[in-house]
Parts: sequence; structure tokens; C-alpha cells
Amino acid sequence: MRFRYHLDPLFLGCLTLYVVSRWVLKPLSPAPLFHHYLNDLICIPFWVPLMLLALRRMGWRAHDRPPESHEILVPLVTWSLVFEVLLPRVPAFRQLAFSDPVDVLSYTLGALAAVWIWRWTYRSPKAARCYPASRRTQDRRTGDDASGAGWRWAGEEPASLTGNLAEQ
Repeated sequence: MRFRYHLDPLFLGCLTLYVVSRWVLKPLSPAPLFHHYLNDLICIPFWVPLMLLALRRMGWRAHDRPPESHEILVPLVTWSLVFEVLLPRVPAFRQLAFSDPVDVLSYTLGALAAVWIWRWTYRSPKAARCYPASRRTQDRRTGDDASGAGWRWAGEEPASLTGNLAEQ
């Protein structure tokens, strides 16, 4: 299934969550989650689709598949180093950027959740209908697996069941 970039449901959900957090939850709640960590948690699922869309439009991304591992890991490591290690040491940013290991944990948890959600959202329709070898049909004559493989697609009949066994 084709990745939807700026129309991806996870991206749109993070955008909505950010707006609600910024204009509704932060003013009403003193909870540290909304004031310190929510933006870090949604950072990867928010920015990676936009980054990949830009790369695709520039011709630097050759496919429209969901984000691959390196396309999530590189921003995760880069942003963790820049915002939690480098910027807090730059004099011009000392009053704006603070090193916080919980921010890195939040980036990582958001990235892991994004990977899981993207893999589930953009899974192959055939893969969703695949079932394990324990439900295979066996050839009654030999006891061998009739499908010839450890897996078969739902609704797919093995060769030995599509015709008369006596004729084979």
C-alpha cells in the first residue's frame, strides 16, 4: 500500500493532538506530559512523513512505501543529538534548550509506536489473510503437506484438492 505522507492517518492524528494540546490542554492542565513531553512523543510520527514527502518531491526517495527503519532511525538519532546534546551547549541556546534524557526516551517511544502503527496500517492485504501451517490441508495418500509450503493464502486451494485425487 502506498504511504500517504501528509495525509497519513498517524500524521494527521499527531497534528490534531498538537493543536488540541497547545490551545486546550496546556492552558487547562498543569500535567508535565502536556507541557514537557507530548511534543517529543509525537516528534517522529509528525516530522518523518513531512521529511519523506520533501525527499520524494526532490527525487531523493524512489518509492512510496511506508517509512523504512533507517528513515526513522536517522532522524531519531540526529534530533536526539542536536536537541539534547549539542544545542544545550551552544551559548546562544542555553536559555532555550535543556538537556533531558526523558526527551530522548519520548522520541524513542514515539518512534516505536509510529513503526508499529505504520506497519499495521500499511500491511499487505494478502499478509493479513495468511494463516500458519497448523491449519494446512494434508494429502490423504501420503500425509505430506498438500500446499507444498508452510503457509498458504486464505481461500487458496492446494493442487491436490483442486482435482480428483485418483486422477493424480
